[in-house]
Amino acid sequence: MLSVSQLTKAFRGLKALQDVDLNLFPDTIHGVIGPNGAGKTTLFNCLTGQIIPTSGTITFKGKDITKLRAPAIAQLGIARTFQNIRLFGTMTVLENVLVAQQLRTRFNFFEVIGNIGSFRRKEKALTEAALAHLDTFGLIGDAYRQATSLSYGTQRRLEIARALATGPSLLLLDEPAAGMNASETDTLHQMILDVQKRFQLTIVLVEHDMRLVMGLCDQITVLSYGKVLAEGKPESIRQNTQVIESYLGVSKKRKANANPPPATI
Repeated sequence: MLSVSQLTKAFRGLKALQDVDLNLFPDTIHGVIGPNGAGKTTLFNCLTGQIIPTSGTITFKGKDITKLRAPAIAQLGIARTFQNIRLFGTMTVLENVLVAQQLRTRFNFFEVIGNIGSFRRKEKALTEAALAHLDTFGLIGDAYRQATSLSYGTQRRLEIARALATGPSLLLLDEPAAGMNASETDTLHQMILDVQKRFQLTIVLVEHDMRLVMGLCDQITVLSYGKVLAEGKPESIRQNTQVIESYLGVSKKRKANANPPPATI
C-alpha cells in the first residue's frame, strides 16, 4: 500500500531521518516507536506532505508522492492526527467534521453565490452524513458544543473522527494516547480496533505507551537517531536487545561488567 525507500530528511546538516525503509500492507496496524527525537514525527510529516524529504522516495498505491504537498496527499486518501491536538477551537464539533467532509465535495461557484437548490441539498446531505459520523464515535450529543469545551480524551476522539471524515484508506495517528489515563487509553484501544474494521483502514501508530502498541500492532518499526533500529512482530521487538538498550539506556560499561537476565519492554 505504502512504500518508503531510503528516506532522508536533513535540517541544516542534521539528519532527522536517514535511509529509512518502511512498507505498509493493507488492513494492518503498523507501530512506529522510538525514544524522543528518534524521527517519528518527522517521518509522519514527510508522509503527509508537511515537509519535503531531502532524498528517498515515498510511494502510495503505486504513485510517487514524495514531493506532493498536504492537500494533494489528503485527496489521495492519507489522513493524520497530530501530537498536539489541532481542532478548530472556535467551531462546533459538527463544524469540525463538516470541514473535513468538504474535501470530497464539489460546489459550483454559482451554486454557492446563488444559494440555489442544488447547493442547499448538498449542504443538507453533508450535515446528515456528519451527524451520522459523529454518532459512530459517540459524539452526537456534543455536536453543537464548541470543540474546545470537550474533555481532553473527547477532543482526541473528535480529532480521529475528523481525520476519518476525509475518507482515507491510510490513517496516521501521532501519539493518540498522550495525556490519557489508563481507562481512557483502554477506550482508545478498542476504538482504534473498531474504526479499522468499520472503515477498512491501514493504520500507522506512533506512540510511547508500549502496552497500547504491543496490544494493537501487527508489525512494529523502531527508530533511533533517525535510523531504523529494528522491525518485526511485537513479540520479537519486545525481546530485541538493541531496542531494550535504546529505551533503557544500557551503557557499554554496564554491559561489559554485568550479565543481567533478559529484559523486555
